[in-house]
Amino acid sequence: MKSPKNIPASVHARLLNRAKKDQRPFSELLQYYAMERFLYRLSRSPHADRFILKGALMLRVWRLPELRPTKDIDMLGKTSDEETDIIQRVADILGTNVEPDGLAFDANSIQSERITEEADYKGIRIHFLCFLGAAKINMQIDVAFGDVVYPEPEKLDFPVMMNSSVPRLLCYSIESSIAEKLEAMVKLGILNSRMKDFYDIWTLSRRFDFVGTKLAEAIHKTFKHRGTEVPLAIEAFNKDFIERKKAQWSAFRERLQTDQVPTSFKEVAAGLDVFITPIIAAISSGTPIPKEWTAPGPWI
Repeated sequence: MKSPKNIPASVHARLLNRAKKDQRPFSELLQYYAMERFLYRLSRSPHADRFILKGALMLRVWRLPELRPTKDIDMLGKTSDEETDIIQRVADILGTNVEPDGLAFDANSIQSERITEEADYKGIRIHFLCFLGAAKINMQIDVAFGDVVYPEPEKLDFPVMMNSSVPRLLCYSIESSIAEKLEAMVKLGILNSRMKDFYDIWTLSRRFDFVGTKLAEAIHKTFKHRGTEVPLAIEAFNKDFIERKKAQWSAFRERLQTDQVPTSFKEVAAGLDVFITPIIAAISSGTPIPKEWTAPGPWI
């Protein structure tokens, strides 16, 4: 089959058709396509083993419902944390020679800044532009440094939207993803407004099976590395926290535009309590760790 002469126009048309079919915003699919093809360039570059995919895009890797759109790529860098080094690596990735996909990544548009939202979070944020014909796409990559991943990252396929070459790249473990979200819950306490973390852990606990010792080790390593003590109980699961966060949960759920998520934050917190508390209690008290979690639970 011959390739179309105007690849950007062909890709644009296919994305538009899919947006109509799936009843999703064209801009969302365009963003996902650009992120997907960036990840393919990364996978084909000499820097493939220096970056580990994490964050919201891992929900796509794990084939979970696409309810929580994201516009940025989160990665753990196994590199120097100097901005100039990261900029050069990203520029190299953008210039990686791949089969035509209609996209033009502009290495000259790369800008960087230190991530300072959290004092103990070392990271660099990279911005650059991508074009599909005349359509401009703002790209953002957040690169963190220093975190521990357990079990070890493994290479997984990133789902593609069309009949394109599949990115195969290093990815975070589910256990460490949960551990980092849990550590944020403990550290932030009542100040926590990250409803997406509650949603993500709740969803993962209902879709995947877990070995207790693996999840416990991931939590232990993450908390130790970040200097946070593993508590006997999670503040976010108590009545006062649940009552104070009901409005935030309702607003978050409304943005998801789905009936697949509980309307009640109390129900979500109760589900997380059943999943998380036996593990952290075992870590804190030295009691036996639960053996297995068969989704949607409980532990046995």
